[in-house]
Amino acid sequence: MSPPTSQLSSSDAATPAEPDPAKAPAGRFERLRRHRRWAFALVGFALLAQMAFAMVTTAVEQTPTIDEPVYVGTAVVYLDQHSLRYNPEHPPLGKLIIASGLAFADVHIDPAFAGDETQLGRRVLYESGGDPGHLMLLARLPMIVLTLLFGLVVFAFARDLAGPVGGLMALALYAFSPDVIAYGSLATLDVPMAGFLLTSAWLVWRARLRPARYLPLAGLALGAAIATKMSALPAVPVVLLLAALSVWHFRRGSGAGAKRTALELVAAVVGVGLIAVAVVWAAYLAVDPRLRWQAPPGLPTLHGLRALADWLPVPAPYRDGMHLQFGFEDQVWSGFLFGRLYFGSLWYYLPAAILVKTPLGTLALWLAGIVALLAIPRLRPAAPYLLVPSAVLLAAAMTGSRDFGVRYTVFLPMFLAVAAAGLVLLRRRWAHLTAAALVVFTAVSSLLTFPYYLPYSNEAFGGPARTHLRLHDSNVDWGQDLGRLAGRLHTTYPGEHVWLVYKGSGVPASYGIEAADPLRVPPDQVHGLLVVSDSSVAKADAHLKSLLDTSTTIDEVGHSITIFRRP
Repeated sequence: MSPPTSQLSSSDAATPAEPDPAKAPAGRFERLRRHRRWAFALVGFALLAQMAFAMVTTAVEQTPTIDEPVYVGTAVVYLDQHSLRYNPEHPPLGKLIIASGLAFADVHIDPAFAGDETQLGRRVLYESGGDPGHLMLLARLPMIVLTLLFGLVVFAFARDLAGPVGGLMALALYAFSPDVIAYGSLATLDVPMAGFLLTSAWLVWRARLRPARYLPLAGLALGAAIATKMSALPAVPVVLLLAALSVWHFRRGSGAGAKRTALELVAAVVGVGLIAVAVVWAAYLAVDPRLRWQAPPGLPTLHGLRALADWLPVPAPYRDGMHLQFGFEDQVWSGFLFGRLYFGSLWYYLPAAILVKTPLGTLALWLAGIVALLAIPRLRPAAPYLLVPSAVLLAAAMTGSRDFGVRYTVFLPMFLAVAAAGLVLLRRRWAHLTAAALVVFTAVSSLLTFPYYLPYSNEAFGGPARTHLRLHDSNVDWGQDLGRLAGRLHTTYPGEHVWLVYKGSGVPASYGIEAADPLRVPPDQVHGLLVVSDSSVAKADAHLKSLLDTSTTIDEVGHSITIFRRP
């Protein structure tokens, strides 16, 4: 028995205790683990910080893109009038997120206003007395924050599969993705829909170990995706089947009878589905608790399998929005790919556009990550959770009628970044060095395009300055550079007569651009500066083409607007 402290001699007190050889290495190991955790946290913070800087800078410098004024105007109506009458083709959740930023602006809309959604956006941004740049920044900031939070989901999902190093690798691919930065900095719906879907897949994956905890959360995330954009609907049956797969994995080997297991599988599918539907209802009720709704005139009629949309247990405005979306799909749209203007849609348009607009290092890591998921036994169970939703959503997007841009596939930089993290599990030093080099190559390619992320294309296709030669619309020219054009005209071409063909939702006069429309007069009357959006160049009719053929290129703005001189 040890003597009490008061009875120890001075010599005993002065003698240091002998170190425990078993505890010393454990203490050093624990300190090393703490230092590594801090190092991982600092690297993750640095990745998200550079992404935040890139997105905020982009948000400040870019004028409204084509879709944004509609969403901003609708969000103001949500706040001001609690009405669902505008933009019914998209569910409310994404616009409610936009409204969370606009709540800090003193902007209102006259209840007697009777214009369409395009006129609504123009009224809110340019005729309400507020600064359009300030309003757009307030609308974009919530989306920027949400995009950063989805980066944490990418990290967490990849860490679950491949540890913290894999998590950082996935986060780096996500944080340096030009497409995620470009669309995540806008008040649009593509990134939030994709991010919520990724979150639902991650939570369903975690439900393999704790279904009672994670399946309800997965239902919330799935509901958030379909309450943001209807293009998430093809992923619903996939997520529900993955929920059943997770429960089956949890119950496998537990000794539970086949009947009980089957009941739990059904309960998982039904439960996740009901929670998702409840989120959709909650989004509509958050706008208008009385759910006042009048179907828009001329609503397309659905036939065949499409008519099943009328049986979905969702609010009437959601079902009518599906009618509108199917109506859009039945229209014939024009497209532009590799210098060719065409009408209709091309099944290979999106794969070709992805090849152009994804960093070369990222493409290589995506392909290697897919192979690793299928080849490494430890990763193979995760393949359905990452590859099947991606494949289904990509197939649905490829069969659509609107070849407008890779924003319809912005889920790929999220899901496949997680897949690429599996490469850190390869027991080959050369594989790790190669993966690291490809991540650095991606980062450099992304940083070099700053702040022109929207028109990004990789080095194999000439970089952002040449994207307009191969693609159009939201791939390169979405109306984002009207403010930059105003600055260029003021500083470089003061006092010159300007003719403008602008494809976008901005109002040129609001930025100090005084220009005439060259398409309303004979070509021989057009002299001076001819300024044309690159999407308009790509889709030029005979009149505009005759003007361009007799003009000289002298300048470009933001890689999306070309300035010509007419003699």
